[in-house]
Amino acid sequence: MSETNFSTPARAAEADGPVMSTPATLTNIFFEPSRTFEALRARPRFLVAAIIIVVLAVVVTFLIFNKIDYAAFMREQITKGPRGDQMTPEQIDRAVGFYTGPVGKVVIYFFPIIGVAVSLAAGAGLYLLGAMLMGGRLRYKQALSVWTYSSFAPGLLQAVAGIIVALVTPAEDINPTQPGGLVRANLGVLVGPGGPKALGALLGSLDLFAFYGLFLAALGLRKVGKMSSGSAWTIAVGLWLVGVILKVGWAALFG
Repeated sequence: MSETNFSTPARAAEADGPVMSTPATLTNIFFEPSRTFEALRARPRFLVAAIIIVVLAVVVTFLIFNKIDYAAFMREQITKGPRGDQMTPEQIDRAVGFYTGPVGKVVIYFFPIIGVAVSLAAGAGLYLLGAMLMGGRLRYKQALSVWTYSSFAPGLLQAVAGIIVALVTPAEDINPTQPGGLVRANLGVLVGPGGPKALGALLGSLDLFAFYGLFLAALGLRKVGKMSSGSAWTIAVGLWLVGVILKVGWAALFG
């Protein structure tokens, strides 16, 4: 009897929320994001959404690099890279041969998997740290579910749009390195290919998909972490600004 009456309040509160299956959370995040995050607070989940993000990233990468002149693209990236002017023509040829060979292609297609995994794990850790500093109540698995689902919705829309663009756009007009990816839903369109790289990175960060993700992140932190709207927005926007600064700095230094 005593175990029933004196159960941990935090655990009891977390269990009090709408019950949703995984397919329901994947669809309702678009239509009922508030209710979806309330369900994720009680039963945090992330694996299926993360797998879908990885699959879409690999599919988009496959479509792009099987449509463009992959060897010419890699040669351009190597010669324009930080060490490009220090490499001999023979070294460049060997590097291009590596990336166009079986091992290199495995590396290229495996990179999105590593990138997504690192992003989810690190992002959840940053959300957890931010919630602790702001007085929110968040566990790591809950933080992981917020980061994953706030990335899943805009990521799915962007990937589907990117697949369509990759299929209908002529190969010579596809630029995988442009800010924001294939779908130009950002102000990076104002900077031409030969424009300042730092400015392109800055304007490319002002992206509709990114803003949608910020809205979901702030909502998720507020609902799952039981914090104020101001605190949730401070965490979401603060981390986004740090990412923008790093991106602009990298573009300014390395192009």
